[in-house]
Amino acid sequence: MADLRTVHVVAAIIRKDGRIFATQRGYGAFKDGWEFPGGKMEPGETARDALVREIREELNANIVVGDLLMTVEHDYPEFHLSMDCFWAELAEGSDLVLLEHEASKWLSVNELDSVEWLPADVRVVEEIRKVLG
Repeated sequence: MADLRTVHVVAAIIRKDGRIFATQRGYGAFKDGWEFPGGKMEPGETARDALVREIREELNANIVVGDLLMTVEHDYPEFHLSMDCFWAELAEGSDLVLLEHEASKWLSVNELDSVEWLPADVRVVEEIRKVLG
């Protein structure tokens, strides 16, 4: 089998008032699946810069990027995903506006299993649960 191409992406675990922001994809092969918002890194971009740009493009919001939670390596049928997941908070005065997603929810740690996460994001949910208990 040929080596899968690697797609490098970033994801934000946005926290506010003890809850975590989840988005539902409105397009593509994984439409309707739930994920942490973010997207592909551009050439020459740092992971943090990519995350700030993606959240501005997808959610019309400014974020403050915190520590790296984890990097997920996941094989999908068509590609290998390498996803850097960072804790993040909304910048003061910023609100989240869905520009590309079909739905969103603020979930407590106990509610994280209430949505159907995309396969790579399931690992992130497990890690969040370990860290936040």
